[in-house]
Amino acid sequence: MKLDDDSQAFLNLIAKLGRPPLNSLPPLEGREVFRRGRMATQPELPHVDRVKEYDVPGPNGPIGCRFYRGAGTADLGLLPVHVYYHGGGWVLGDLDSHDWVCRRIANAAQCAVLSVDYRMAPEHVFPAAFDDSLAALRWAVDNASRLKVDPSRVSVGGDSAGGNLAAAVALAARDTGSPRLKAQILVYPAVDLSMSGDYYGRFTKDLILTDDTMRWFIDLYIPNKAQRKDWRASPLLADSLANLPPALVILAGFDPLCAEGEVYAEKLKGAGCHVTVTRYPGQLHGFLSNGKMLPRANQAIDDIAATLKTAFAA
Repeated sequence: MKLDDDSQAFLNLIAKLGRPPLNSLPPLEGREVFRRGRMATQPELPHVDRVKEYDVPGPNGPIGCRFYRGAGTADLGLLPVHVYYHGGGWVLGDLDSHDWVCRRIANAAQCAVLSVDYRMAPEHVFPAAFDDSLAALRWAVDNASRLKVDPSRVSVGGDSAGGNLAAAVALAARDTGSPRLKAQILVYPAVDLSMSGDYYGRFTKDLILTDDTMRWFIDLYIPNKAQRKDWRASPLLADSLANLPPALVILAGFDPLCAEGEVYAEKLKGAGCHVTVTRYPGQLHGFLSNGKMLPRANQAIDDIAATLKTAFAA
């Protein structure tokens, strides 16, 4: 495989700026470096019909959420809703870091999007992020009339750590029978935090995400190693993946999470789940939320929107 030209240019810029590896920084400093970088690489924010912020009740206190209605949907009545969990290794990122992504999805899929600012490590370790993510999904359904969304047309999704949370929440919703999700959108998801599979060893340096950075994230998020095989942390290790909603799995070629994403997609298929895998072989981990530098993010969001439209129409 060869990096796409835009991916290589992005890496060259990072090297030129001398940005230190995130895992070499204290978490709070890494969070600020990530925030500043994302603001520089996020495209201009598109107009949407409406944006409103909510403090959603959760098991550990209020959860900040941002609600979007796509442009042109003002007269469409009850919209389907996509609950989105941002990436950042359960340590980095926030509502602003993925603002462009959520707006683009809302516009392209003609739906509502609820973006969830779940609690992050190291201040809040596992299962805090999962608990917040599930609580926000349930709140969206319970408050469907307030949000003017259709509680029978709900999906979940996220990128990287957010893909991990979306996959785990889909399992939880299946097990409790509510809500019945229309789709799960998993963008280069982390699905085995035990790191027990033969997935690593190819991407060790000079990339946005490396094996060492993943270990740093996991150590901060789940310091108790015994918990890393819990399905809420490692959906790949769940006893069964049967009866889950249709899945779109988007993978980047230059990404230590690519291999486990492939395995998860195959395991979903083997359990009878309808799965579409879309591969971007020359792209980097994180390309979806760096659309100013990596314009294939727009193609990926079009993939997401097409999947959501089909799922919501079913």
